Amino acid sequence: MPRMNLEGSSSVVTGGASGIGEASARQLASAGSRVVIADLNDDRGQAVATELGGLFVHCDVTSTDDADTAVVAASEMGPLRALVNSAGLGHPGRTISRDNEPMDLTKFEFVIRVNLIGSFNVLSRAAAAMARTEPLDQDGQRGAVVNMASVAAFDGQIGQAAYSASKGGIVGMTLPIARDLAVAGIRVNTIAPGLIDTPIYGEGEQSDAFKAHLGQSVLFPMRLGSAEELAYMVMELITNPYMNGEVIRVDGDRKSGSAGMPR
Repeated sequence: MPRMNLEGSSSVVTGGASGIGEASARQLASAGSRVVIADLNDDRGQAVATELGGLFVHCDVTSTDDADTAVVAASEMGPLRALVNSAGLGHPGRTISRDNEPMDLTKFEFVIRVNLIGSFNVLSRAAAAMARTEPLDQDGQRGAVVNMASVAAFDGQIGQAAYSASKGGIVGMTLPIARDLAVAGIRVNTIAPGLIDTPIYGEGEQSDAFKAHLGQSVLFPMRLGSAEELAYMVMELITNPYMNGEVIRVDGDRKSGSAGMPR
């Protein structure tokens, strides 16, 4: 069975204005898909979309209206075949502070809402549009979804309760959603990145030194991964017609240390 052909299709990439999302959008565009960059960063998102010949949609992933707008925009450019759920954030904080004060519950709820509920929101709406397209092959394949979790779903560190819970939720919903969507010919997989070099770490000498230190915790290669390397796995999961219901760690086999937030 050949790889899923993305030529003439459309795709939605949340968080597509930078980092892993941008790298994924670039590779999707290279494969012949018209990409909707769904992001809150208007200037950067518009610039990336224009460069790739796609569209930018200002999108809060927790908004059903914004998600619907992104999906409709993609569907108007071609049959929607791929969704990359890359939008997300972290809010470090201990369960109780050093002064023995409990974490502000609104901060915990915010991370869960954006990372977990936002991912499901866009996924469900994109899947509904994919299900209405014509099958691509004799298997009845119509599209593929790649969610972005984190190794923090399994190896969460101090201060990562909210982030780890949100990413653990994404891991936990992967298989049941894949089973839900099998009847529609839509595959669902999740990537759990480790330490990935993205704008979250900033720029300059201090940032470079910090990233080099983090890289020492990676078995091989002993460095942070690149967004482009993560996007290679995104494309594999989208185009390989026999990959479904899986959670794949991409972390260089970390030896120890922090479970990073890879955006």
